[in-house]
This record gives sequence, C-alpha cells and structure tokens, in this order.
Amino acid sequence: MNPQPLVMITGATGYIGRRLQERLLARGDCAVRLLVRNRHKVGGGVRNQVEIVEGDTFDPAGLDRALAGVETAYYLIHSMGAGADYDRLDRQSAVNFRDAAIRQGVKRIIYLGGLGVKESASKHLLSRIETGEILSARPGEIQTIWFRAGVIIGSGSASFEIIRHLAQKLPLMVTPRWIKTRTQPIAVDDVLAYLVAALNLDYPGNLVVDIGSESSDFRAMLLKAAEIMGLRRFIIPVPVLSPRLSSYWLVLFTPVPYAIAAALVEGLRSETLVQNDHARRFFPQIQPISYEEAVKQALAEIERQQVLSRWCDSSAGVICDIGGEEEMSSAFLRDRRVVDCGDLPPAAVFAAASSIGGERGWFTYNFLWRMRGFIDKAAGGYGLNRGRRHPTELRIGDALDFWKVADLKPGKRLLLAAQMKVPGKAWLEFDIQKGQLIQTAHFYPNGVWGRLYWYTVLPLHALVFGDLARSILARARELAASAPTEPGPST
Repeated sequence: MNPQPLVMITGATGYIGRRLQERLLARGDCAVRLLVRNRHKVGGGVRNQVEIVEGDTFDPAGLDRALAGVETAYYLIHSMGAGADYDRLDRQSAVNFRDAAIRQGVKRIIYLGGLGVKESASKHLLSRIETGEILSARPGEIQTIWFRAGVIIGSGSASFEIIRHLAQKLPLMVTPRWIKTRTQPIAVDDVLAYLVAALNLDYPGNLVVDIGSESSDFRAMLLKAAEIMGLRRFIIPVPVLSPRLSSYWLVLFTPVPYAIAAALVEGLRSETLVQNDHARRFFPQIQPISYEEAVKQALAEIERQQVLSRWCDSSAGVICDIGGEEEMSSAFLRDRRVVDCGDLPPAAVFAAASSIGGERGWFTYNFLWRMRGFIDKAAGGYGLNRGRRHPTELRIGDALDFWKVADLKPGKRLLLAAQMKVPGKAWLEFDIQKGQLIQTAHFYPNGVWGRLYWYTVLPLHALVFGDLARSILARARELAASAPTEPGPST
C-alpha cells in the first residue's frame, strides 16, 4: 500500500492557510505538513492531525529539512508589513523556497498571488507578481501553478472587514476618485476550491490561473454590501484624498493596521482584472459565486462562528476553556458577566438558567423586562405574551417570551436568540465553564442606529444583566439544596 503523498503549507497560520489545512484534512487523501515560525499558533483542533515544522523561508538549511519528502508545496506567504523593504524580502524568500524545493525533489509549487499587470501595479501587487515569476523561473526543474486573485471576500479577510466596517459605520462616505477602479472579487471558498483542485491537476508545465467573479469596483461593492445588510449609504468621490490620508481613514473606521491599509489603498489605484481564461479551461468544475452571494455567506459565517457555534459542539467530555476572546470578530458588541459558581453542580446552574421567563419572570428587575416587552409589543413585536412551553424544560426552537432557544447543551450552554424589535440581531448566552457562569449578551448592530441603541441601553444592562446572573446562581442553590441526596453505601 503506497503512503499518502505529503503536502506542505507555508503561511499555515494565516487567513488562507488555516482554511486550506482544514480542507485538505477533510479530504483525507494526503498527509499535511505545516511550516510555521511558532507551532503554538497552530489551532489545537489540527495539531494531532498534521506534522508541524518550525522555521522560515530565510533559513535554507531549515527549508531543506522542512521540504524533505514533500510532493506538493503551497506558498502562501508574503512580507507585507515587515518594513519598507518588504519587496526585497519577498524576492529573497521566493528564491530560497524555490531552490530548496528543487533540491528536495518537490514536484509542484502552488502559489496564490494577486491580480494586476506590471505596467500599472502598485508596489505591493508588483511584489506579488515578482514572487510568482521567481517561483516559476526554473520550469524544467519544478512546476509552479500560480493563482492570481483580486479582492477576497470571506469572514475575517482584510478586504471584507474593510467593506463591512465602512458600510456599517458610515451613512455618508467621502472617498478618493479611484474608488471606482475596476476589480474582480472572489469568495474565499472559491479560492480554496481552486487551491485544492490544483493538487491533482493533470498539466505538465507552469500555469498562471487568474480567478475572480464578475467585474465591479470598490464603490459598487460597498453599496451592495450595505444593501445586503439592509442599510442605505451615500458615497461622494473627491480628488483630494491622498493615499496616506485614505490609509489613516481606513485605520480609523476599520480594524486593519496601517501597513495593510496602506498597501490595500495603494492597490486600489490599479485595476485588478482577470487576464486569462485558464480557470474556466482547466477547472471547469468550479463555478465562482457572485459577489452578492459571497457577502451573504461571509455575514452568515460571522454570525454562525461567533455566536451559534462559538464554544464546544458536543455536550460530552471536558468543559472547554472560554479562551480566544481576543480573536472574536469585532462585528459583535458584547456585555459579558462572569460569576463564580462555587461548588454548585453545573446541572443545577443550567436548570436555573433554563427556568427563567414565562410565569416565573426575570427576577428582581422583572418590571424592566415587562416594560421592554410592552415597548416591543407596541412596535409590532412578540412582547412577553408568548411565555414558554414548559415551566422548567426547554428544547431547541422553543419560544421563551420574546426569545427563541437557538442552542442548548445540557449542563453546559443555553443560547437564546432575540425575536424582539431591535436595530440588529441579539443573543443571550449562558455558558457554564470551570466553576463559572459566563453570561453574555451578544449584539450585531445594524448600522449607526444599532450602535446608538446598544450604548443607550448599556446603563440598563448594568442593572438587569448583573442581577440576572446573580439571581440564576441563587436559584441554583435552591435547586441544589432541594435535590435528593444519593443514598450511602449499605453496610
């Protein structure tokens, strides 16, 4: 039985690299090795499924060790943000990697670069083009499949985060004229589909494959994203915003750092359009989705990952650690309360959280909840009239006043999705971990009004949510005290 071919991913802790390793592991037809600077940055869920080699592309001897036995290597790294001479570092990195791959008998390099033509490319895009040319410069000794993509749309991508933040926060945008520069965005899932399909591509030589969906410009992309989010936005292009001022503007309203903002702004001045039809010819099974569908998928993924399945997916086993708060998407606003459960059993705390609402009410500040229910009813919402199906038991999909049970893991987690009238989407989560009750109100604001609403009700949150967590623990103590004790051993 032949061993599985060994595939290596560089940039494995980056945006594309993390998603690519999951795709390859899900296929199960290859062994995966990761080249990383710090093995602790590799997600815990895949550490026991991959081989991890620490090193970088500026150490030729280390590269020889990392590439030994590799059949295909993904090159997904660049030095943007490493300083003013990042283009020189990119060139040296590519030379080192290509030469080490040849020495170790690697058959194929798969590289993801950027769309653009050398005559009009920005410094950043020119560096990506030069990297592809270097990796492809010795065709008789190693094959290079070079994908070129424009704006990548997916939850967490730098381009999408800029689009989402600007559309969410600014009803009126004053922008540079080159916001009308043409580009061809592509969904991150489509990028991954091409990268994975290239593993088994039956083609003998080097190949450059331009990938993208429909042609658009940044202005149209902003307006379409706002429309999908139910927002109306106005954009006024002006000729006076320099690239530096534009970069500071992005830093102010979006989460991207200056170095990335500056490179992206510079890149927006150059058209990034598909120059060949190789994607259609050599990968006809892949049909890129539209920009609109890509945005919808990205927004749904933010909601799904950050709320609906943010913690453990299984109710069995050891309770997971809450960690990773710093990695959560800035799309959400949160009010988080942590209270110590002491020696209370998780089952009692969960039962207490599951008994709120309905005829029992919402503890001390029940009058404020009733007032909120009245306002909701007056606005055409459910109000508190629905109550609950059962006084103590809940099922996924159950109505609970103006909430709906979105997720339930007995003894561990209860997630309620708001069905009240709010300018956005809201959830209330009760998570039991390591002797603590973590109560979190999650809010995904819809534009400026959503953010204004959130900060307006924060003073009430201090009263209502603080009391709610403490009252749930008080109720849990009552339940624990009234629970029948286990009989002792017979003598």
